[in-house]
Amino acid sequence: MELRHLRYFVAVADAGSLTVAAERKLHTSQPSLSRQIRDLENEVGAQLLTRRARGIELTAAGRAFLDHARSVLSQVEAAIEAARRVAHPAKPCFAMGFLTGHELKWMPEALRILRDELPNIDVMISSQHSPLLADGLSKGKIDAAFLRREKGVPGLAFRLLVKEPLVVILPSDHHLAARQVINPGDLVGETFVIVSDTAPVLRAVIDDYLKRSRINITPAHEADHVTMGISLIASTRGVGLLPAYAQNFLPSSVTSRPLKGATPTVDLVLGYRKSNESPILRLLLSRLDELIARASNKPR
Repeated sequence: MELRHLRYFVAVADAGSLTVAAERKLHTSQPSLSRQIRDLENEVGAQLLTRRARGIELTAAGRAFLDHARSVLSQVEAAIEAARRVAHPAKPCFAMGFLTGHELKWMPEALRILRDELPNIDVMISSQHSPLLADGLSKGKIDAAFLRREKGVPGLAFRLLVKEPLVVILPSDHHLAARQVINPGDLVGETFVIVSDTAPVLRAVIDDYLKRSRINITPAHEADHVTMGISLIASTRGVGLLPAYAQNFLPSSVTSRPLKGATPTVDLVLGYRKSNESPILRLLLSRLDELIARASNKPR
């Protein structure tokens, strides 16, 4: 097993599609990528992906393997960065983490602010689930992270960036897509896709919203991340509730509709360790209002 097998597998899992991962992320052919995934499954001795007409779905073994694959790749990145820091000790380094999918909006503006005043710095970027980002902050591996307001992580501080409304994600030709807004009660009886416990804050917001709306829904599928959720919705012709930023990744076969009434929201925050005395962090915090304004005015 080689590192490229892990990178290919994570890319496919994140994209929710062999074709999308091959063409947009890995710049290789789909048949070649399929062979690499088969080689990996042969090496592991278990099926990791289930091929569907509209994408892929991770098996139970695949979900278990994904967490470890991410961890291995993260450790490799950390080892590379550690070597670079030793080789260039005079160059300050700042580690930023992003809840997967939010790099598109927030990373360019954050980098622009930092490098406007501090051009001679190295910025290390990582993309992970929110709980992993919070753990990285608490252990000092990450200086600042764009994440959810995770609980049970002492020593961290959070600054609100935006309250993200939840929207209904559904196939473009779904019967509910004909409506301008969707009543929460309309979701009853539909194949419902929900986020898994890899996103505990978002899961709690959705569960609380369904409870407050007094509707009883038993999820048919759980998704570990946004792109997997979109893929499941497309392949099962189901519906789901996701933060509005998910609209950045919708294929033509999937669309979104707002919820009727009081819309639930989930906070996106900038998290950092209170004891972190990095001057780069202080600069970022001092210009947080500017960062929010720039990102808010950026076209989606």
